[in-house]
Amino acid sequence: MPGHANQKLFYNTVLCQTFSPNGSHLLAGNIYGDVSVFDLSKVLGPYQGEENNLRGPNYHFTAYPDQHVESIIATDNFLVTGTSGEISGWDWKIVTSNKAPKMKASWTVQIPSNKDSYEKPDVNYMVYSKENHMLYAGCGDNNIYVINLDNGKILQTLDGHKDYIHCLALMGNQLASGAEDGTVRLWDLRKKENTNVLQPHAIEKIARPRLGKWIGALDFTEDWLLCGGGPKLSLWHMRTMEAATVFDLPDQGIHVADIYEERIITGGSMSHVHHLTYQGDTLAEVPTSSNTIYNIIYQEKPQKILSIAGTSNKIDICTNFNYREMTLKFA
Repeated sequence: MPGHANQKLFYNTVLCQTFSPNGSHLLAGNIYGDVSVFDLSKVLGPYQGEENNLRGPNYHFTAYPDQHVESIIATDNFLVTGTSGEISGWDWKIVTSNKAPKMKASWTVQIPSNKDSYEKPDVNYMVYSKENHMLYAGCGDNNIYVINLDNGKILQTLDGHKDYIHCLALMGNQLASGAEDGTVRLWDLRKKENTNVLQPHAIEKIARPRLGKWIGALDFTEDWLLCGGGPKLSLWHMRTMEAATVFDLPDQGIHVADIYEERIITGGSMSHVHHLTYQGDTLAEVPTSSNTIYNIIYQEKPQKILSIAGTSNKIDICTNFNYREMTLKFA
């Protein structure tokens, strides 16, 4: 049924992306439960095909039939995917080989269901600590689960958010989380406690009541915290927890916000990915194939590449971060 497949892809949304640990492959997950695998040396090499035909993946496999691949990350040994109620690990050797389409998950961790609800909590966002092999999963039941990947056990639950979690960021022993409840929470992972709560929507120059109070994206360093969503994108001093810069962007909601070296990279419900200085000046505006961007990933080695995806079957690739070099298709 090729017609049906094409129609599906017309409505495709790519929810998440990651690079393999050695940087050789780009992987993307979509709303139909599929993961596409791109070999970057082939993608970035000379192209033999028709000028108008976009390059597709080397292979793809179905991680979750009829469910979303909501989040995806890389550990040294596994590609880790999250969906409604569970997290799965896939062996890299098979993921990056032509056996990928027939692959089965190597392991699965079930997220506990609320006894009063038939719905399984969505695994909306994951971050991984290489130092201690811990996976942190922000979920639709308002909780962050700390999972030991050596044995697949949930070690603890960080609770405090009053609505589902959209995003996480990790630095050393500190975790930041942003949620639908409009708060950004900072957690001390050694003491296992919530150390700070930020409410950007409570500040008039940041709030956008018509878009809601949800926090869709965040990132932080020792000095700065960046966040946005319904409220405008804003940069905060970590020490004083005061807003230093409020960015004036043409977005209808922020879904990606990253601090990269001396710049800020952001995307969301707008037609460009914006590269900005900390003070809010524009360094670059990169046009995108999607009306809404849900994820941007980048790496320096083995080749410098930034990949942009969202509400489209297309993935935009930049090797110079300031402009779009090529567009791939998810499938």
